[in-house]
Amino acid sequence: MLDARIRPWIDPLLDRLGRPLAAAGISADMVTLAGFVLGLGAVAALALGAYGSALLLILGGRLLDGVDGAVARATAPTDFGGFLDIVCDFVFYAAIPLGFALAAPENALAATFLAVSFMGTGSSFLAYAVLAAKRGVTTELRGRKSFYHLGGLTEGFETILCFTLMCLAPSAFIPIAWVFGTMCWITTVARVLAAREAFGRS
Repeated sequence: MLDARIRPWIDPLLDRLGRPLAAAGISADMVTLAGFVLGLGAVAALALGAYGSALLLILGGRLLDGVDGAVARATAPTDFGGFLDIVCDFVFYAAIPLGFALAAPENALAATFLAVSFMGTGSSFLAYAVLAAKRGVTTELRGRKSFYHLGGLTEGFETILCFTLMCLAPSAFIPIAWVFGTMCWITTVARVLAAREAFGRS
């Protein structure tokens, strides 16, 4: 929901971080994988109940997820780089609820609901992008991307805010997961309706 609004503010900052890395010969794919490793480290920290460390790893991983795009812009973006970035993103998003379920078995049902909700937002996002590419539909509302980025109520910023709240108040994980998962389903339904409007007549 807010990704497009904050993009003009954060892209210049990310570019300042990305240009020196690109000049040093560090590829965007390397930054993507480094961020993904931090994300998996957050899952391990959550499983151990180290919520503060998990939050730092989540935020560090998401920072690198932004920097990889800046490195790509400073060099030459590739289709594989866009593919790798989105795969790592979606695995990371689904893995964080797993970490909370491992930390406390009573979180399992809410964590499963949240992970399934992410499947809805992820699949609707990617399916729309496939059809947009087929028809030559593009947008740079959320910056230059490898494929069409359709917005929604729950995008990257909102998801990281949700994870942050969960780490700061782990005892409130269950209600946060149910509320945010429901918001994800609203996003999914809205994207299906948007696809029907855009692609349903042909």
